[in-house]
Amino acid sequence: MKRSIVLILALFSLNLVYSQITDGEKRLREASKDTLQGWKTGGMVMLNFGQTSLTNWAAGGENTVSGNSLFNFFANYQKGTFTWDNTVDLGYGILKQGSQNRKSDDKIEFSTKFGKMASKNWYYSGLLDFRSQFTAGYNYPNDSVKISNFFAPAYITTAIGMDYKPNKTFTAFIAPITGKITIVADQELADAGAFGVDKAEYDAITKVKTKDGKNFRQEFGGYVRVGYQNDIMTNVNLSTKLDLFSNYLNNPQNIDVNWQVLVSMKVNKYISATFSTQLIYDDDTEIEGSPKVQFKEILGVGFSYKF
Repeated sequence: MKRSIVLILALFSLNLVYSQITDGEKRLREASKDTLQGWKTGGMVMLNFGQTSLTNWAAGGENTVSGNSLFNFFANYQKGTFTWDNTVDLGYGILKQGSQNRKSDDKIEFSTKFGKMASKNWYYSGLLDFRSQFTAGYNYPNDSVKISNFFAPAYITTAIGMDYKPNKTFTAFIAPITGKITIVADQELADAGAFGVDKAEYDAITKVKTKDGKNFRQEFGGYVRVGYQNDIMTNVNLSTKLDLFSNYLNNPQNIDVNWQVLVSMKVNKYISATFSTQLIYDDDTEIEGSPKVQFKEILGVGFSYKF
């Protein structure tokens, strides 16, 4: 009898302990799941500097000072089957060579994307993207010929499609319904037909302008954005984004390309080396009379801070 009582008490105790363990595990799972919900924010600030100073230098050359800055911020929200991703990228660089000041980088980029889960890894999504620059750009070394300005150009892209997110490092957004607006707010550039807008009209005899150039250009087509970000080795992070757009209504075979790559190499908590590239091809942007591939590369070492 005593043995039976002891056995029953032992079984009851084991069941009680097991229930407590499983309940604890359940709470931990729910807590872990809850931590993935809500807002997740972060970003990075980078300041890179360079200098060359020459005194009585027989080989020739000029003194140069350069500085590049980059600010990145993201704010992502998740609640149940809904996601909302927001990013801001700002960049500006200055190069002083001798007595001349030139900019070496200039960008304003904002993107927001809202999605609802359709199935595993797939989301119904809508995207709004904006790109422009801070200050005027010139046809260097001729700094009297302006070729761009604030909101000239500015690009606004709105798209509806599907977003593929198999993991936290990769995303592919495919949008068969996309509207793209090109804004040229600088009338001088609009009159010249810069960035694909309709140019001004002039009287054939008097050469007097009879109609201003348009400040807007609208396109309708398909859009793809592929993004990847991950630590490819210790203290080295790779971030890349590829945007592709095809205008259904005008030369759909001429695809606009915007491909950005940023490699960040962390030296210590506040010092890092960065290498960034950007490749652009836009069939509506003429350089020296025809569309050309645009390429930019920036290599720098300086201050960086992640938050």
